[in-house]
Amino acid sequence: MTLLPSCSCLRLNRFSDGLGKDASLLALRLFAAYEFWEAGVEKWNGENWFADIQSAFPFPFDLLPAALNWQAAMWAELLVPVLLLTGLFGRFGALVLAVLTAVAWAAVHAGNGYNVCDNGYKMAVVYLLVLLPLVFQGMGRWSLDFLLFGRNKAV
Repeated sequence: MTLLPSCSCLRLNRFSDGLGKDASLLALRLFAAYEFWEAGVEKWNGENWFADIQSAFPFPFDLLPAALNWQAAMWAELLVPVLLLTGLFGRFGALVLAVLTAVAWAAVHAGNGYNVCDNGYKMAVVYLLVLLPLVFQGMGRWSLDFLLFGRNKAV
């Protein structure tokens, strides 16, 4: 009985560390970009209802005018997906969307009647889990971050 990994396990590890990782990060980027872009377009075409729930916003967002919060959320949801698609400053973009998601979870989806599912947390958790690898691992080799900054300096 041998303790050495089989050849197929070694190939799978190499694939997971290379092409598989990059493909997975690209898939997460595309999914997040689509979901947040869609939310931004809805805000662009809709009316500001943040004034109705302004008191539910966590600090310091509760101190800002509802119109400013609306504009900030809308523009983040329209511009950051472009960063994710291109992989340019993607870690920063994913972090911005994670903060946006946490604020939306606290202010909008946690008991204010704007739930997209049976509870107020499921989609927020899904989005945060999608964004987590992008924040900590970056955009992968198929990104402008990698092209411009290289593997160890990608932002």
